[in-house]
Amino acid sequence: MKIKWLRIDSRLIHGQVANNWVNHVGASTIIAANDSAAKDDLRKTLLLQVAPGRTKSYVMTIAKTARCYKNPTYENLDVLMVVENPTDVLRLMDEGVEVTQVNVGGITFKEGMTLISEAVSVSPEDVKAFQELDKRGVKLILQQLPNTQSSDFMNRLKSKGLI
Repeated sequence: MKIKWLRIDSRLIHGQVANNWVNHVGASTIIAANDSAAKDDLRKTLLLQVAPGRTKSYVMTIAKTARCYKNPTYENLDVLMVVENPTDVLRLMDEGVEVTQVNVGGITFKEGMTLISEAVSVSPEDVKAFQELDKRGVKLILQQLPNTQSSDFMNRLKSKGLI
């Protein structure tokens, strides 16, 4: 499988992903890789309903996503992969998925989190996971939409005094 774009977005599949990013990166398939979404039938159904009809879409656990990634049957599949948080990215990597770059696009604010941009908030656990991704050589890019300015995510964490 060819991961054309790997995005962290707590909403997983939604308008920005389904209409903007999938076209921008030229993916034929969207995979939302997240254990809780894959195990929640209602959420899974709603996520799949949002996906554009011309694009194959799946909601799978991290382990199943990794198995598909390694399966030669899917080696020519062009994928836009969406995960909920940076820990999901680490888990994919630990399962053997090669990740060199991640688009940090949307993490919904909850109590105890720090606002990094208008669309991204981080918890202390997220910061640790981002530091580990950085340590593993993953380039982290903060960008909400294809037509908006991108910036280095680790520099943003530094500027906020989080690392």
